[in-house]
Amino acid sequence: MKLKKIIGSALVAISLSMPAFAQQGQTDQVAQLAQMVGLSDDQQAEIRGIISEMEGELGELRQDAQGLQRELQGEIKADYDEDNIRSHAEKLGDVTGKIAALSALMQAKVDAVFTKEQRDELDRKMKQMQQQMQQQMQQRQMQQSQ
Repeated sequence: MKLKKIIGSALVAISLSMPAFAQQGQTDQVAQLAQMVGLSDDQQAEIRGIISEMEGELGELRQDAQGLQRELQGEIKADYDEDNIRSHAEKLGDVTGKIAALSALMQAKVDAVFTKEQRDELDRKMKQMQQQMQQQMQQRQMQQSQ
């Protein structure tokens, strides 16, 4: 279950990380999920609706976070002001917390669309993918150590 949430979060994060990708990625990601677990057309439409509903707010928050990050980086200088740095960092933390909460909420809403059987199938496939990734990492490590 934990792995599914990590992979699900990653899929959602990827699709939401870039606005241009989000439009195209939403369809591709939902289609991938549909193939993996056999989503009905209604389920696919519901998931697309959930993503679309939350994209706007998440996009605005991402833009805010990027601006705050730039402001924080601008405070890194020889004549720094610790209060300004702390203030920018706190604001950035608030915004990233909101992003995390909305992303988790969106993931929970998407998860609620799946049947128990679909969740089980997704868990099984995510475990398979994790095992494959671990094997690939081990192979790379072995190759690098030679």
